[in-house]
Amino acid sequence: MLAEDPMPGGRLTQQERRSIAAGLSEGLGYAEIARQLNRPTSTISREIARNGGARAYRADHAHYATSFRARRLRPQSPPPSGDTHQYAERFAAIMVEGGVPRMAARVLVQLYTAESRSLTAAELVSSLHVSPASISKAIGYLEQVGMLHREADPRRRLQHYVMAEDVWQKAWQASSRTNESWAGIAAEGVELFGADSPAGRRLALMADFFHQLADDMSGGPGFAVIDDALTILAAYREAGRVLDADRVAAVLDWPVDRIKTALDVAAVARLSPEQRAVLAAGAE
Repeated sequence: MLAEDPMPGGRLTQQERRSIAAGLSEGLGYAEIARQLNRPTSTISREIARNGGARAYRADHAHYATSFRARRLRPQSPPPSGDTHQYAERFAAIMVEGGVPRMAARVLVQLYTAESRSLTAAELVSSLHVSPASISKAIGYLEQVGMLHREADPRRRLQHYVMAEDVWQKAWQASSRTNESWAGIAAEGVELFGADSPAGRRLALMADFFHQLADDMSGGPGFAVIDDALTILAAYREAGRVLDADRVAAVLDWPVDRIKTALDVAAVARLSPEQRAVLAAGAE
C-alpha cells in the first residue's frame, strides 16, 4: 500500500486515495494508513471526513470532488474600502458567482446589511435604484427558496420583507437541490443513450458525482458520523465519566467499529475543543 515517492507536504494523489480506501476496507486505523503513506494522521483524517467518512469513503469520488473544488476556487476579494455601497456590490457579486440571480443577490445584501430587521418594497426600490417590478421578481425568487418572508404592518398597510433566520442553511439546501437536479438529468441521459455507450459512461460518472455531492450536503454519511460522535458524548454525560469504546458499544448497542469511526472523525469534526478532548480520551 506504500505510495511511490510520497510527498508529505503535497496534495494527495489518486493512488494515495485508493490506498486510503483499501486501508479502510481492511479495518486499518487512520494512524496506520498515515504511516504507510508517510503522511500526517491529520491529513488522512481530514481527507476521509471531507469525503463521506470512513464508511462511505470512495477514492475516485474523493479525487474528482477535490479537483472540482480546486477549479471553483476564486482569488480572495480585497478588504472592504470603507465604502458600504462598493462592499454591498462585491458581496452581491460573490452570491451571483454562487448561482444566485443578480437582483435577488442585491436584495438579500440590502436586507443583510440594513440597520432594521426588515425593509419595504419602496425602501428596496429607493436604495437599489431599480423598478418595483425588478424588486417584486427578486422577492418572489427569495420567497420561493425560503430565504425571506413577508410580515404585514397593519398600521401603515405595508408589507415588510424579512430575511430568514437560517438564510445560509436555506441557501445550502437550495444548492443541494441543484446538485440533485444535475444528478437526475444525468441519470436520465444514461437510460437514453445506454450505459455502455461513450455518452452513457460519461453521464453515469456525472450522475454518481452529483448524487454523492448532494447527499453529503444534505446530511449524508459524513454528517451521520458526527451525529454518532455527539451521541457518544451524551452517553459519557449520562455515565458521568469517559467510557472505553467497548463499553460505549455495549451501552448504545452499536458495533465497536461504529464507535471507533465516530471517535476518529471527532478529531476533525466541527465540535468544540472540549468535546474533541473528551472524545479523544475515550479513543485511547
